[in-house]
Amino acid sequence: MVYYDEKIQGLREKIEQKKHTQSKLKELYIQREALLVKTDALKKEKLDEQADVARLEGHSLAAFFYGVVGKMDEKLDKERQEAYAAGVKYDVAARELFAVEEDISRYEAELGRLGECEREYEQTLKEKLDAIKSQGTQDVRKILETEERISYLDGQIKEINEALGAGQAALATTEGVLSSLDGAEGWGNWDLLGGGLISDLAKHSHLDEAQQQVEHLQVQLRRFKTELTDVTIHADIQVSIEGFLGFADFFFDGLFADWAVLDKINQSQAQVQNTKSEIERVISRLKDMLGVADTSLKNEIALLNELIAKAAI
Repeated sequence: MVYYDEKIQGLREKIEQKKHTQSKLKELYIQREALLVKTDALKKEKLDEQADVARLEGHSLAAFFYGVVGKMDEKLDKERQEAYAAGVKYDVAARELFAVEEDISRYEAELGRLGECEREYEQTLKEKLDAIKSQGTQDVRKILETEERISYLDGQIKEINEALGAGQAALATTEGVLSSLDGAEGWGNWDLLGGGLISDLAKHSHLDEAQQQVEHLQVQLRRFKTELTDVTIHADIQVSIEGFLGFADFFFDGLFADWAVLDKINQSQAQVQNTKSEIERVISRLKDMLGVADTSLKNEIALLNELIAKAAI
């Protein structure tokens, strides 16, 4: 396909790209503010939980009391579990914040490169339309309008494909999390049959894998939401996407607060499966949208080629 005016088309593409970049930056700024508040709160929680552990391990009245009643080990284990969970949640949030800061820097640099493309486009278009008026033909106007619709559709298809890529990356990670949890469940069942130290170590090895994957998944889910910012999706799907942002908190509250208990692993499996289903639902919707956009683009390209063939230019 040959555009009537490649300079105008190139500027249109820049304008569409700038709009998408501005939308993503707006979303990322909101995410950054929320994460700054969240990391501050989680850091305080982490330090408080660590202080509780240190208090029980040191010479405190609480330590003396639990020692007297014979529940020191039980209380200390609980405090250590809570301190561990608080530390993990803080680390996840800090990693999310770092990823958001990286994305903001990347998009801000992209915005700088795009410059004043709108002003340049308006000036170039005015010059072109002035030339068209002197020819007294409507054919070129129709060509320009058709190219404008093509630019919009090209931009939408690009955004949908980027969102699909982000969603499919997150989907692949959920598979890894489920695989690790399945392994932990298997060894946990063996534990119930008296598997001993080996099965216990194997179970916790799989849980460690799940933890690392969930930390990565949380960043992917946030990026998935960012990529969806400029893609029009039904409201019910947008609500589901919002729920992704708290996934890691729920996961670690449910699993690592008491990670030795088998039913906690089962609950985490169900939660990851629910998140996986939500991702699949959004991906399915995006694929439908991509099909519609592709069809519309082909129709507009056919119309453009017909107009160019008939125009006296």
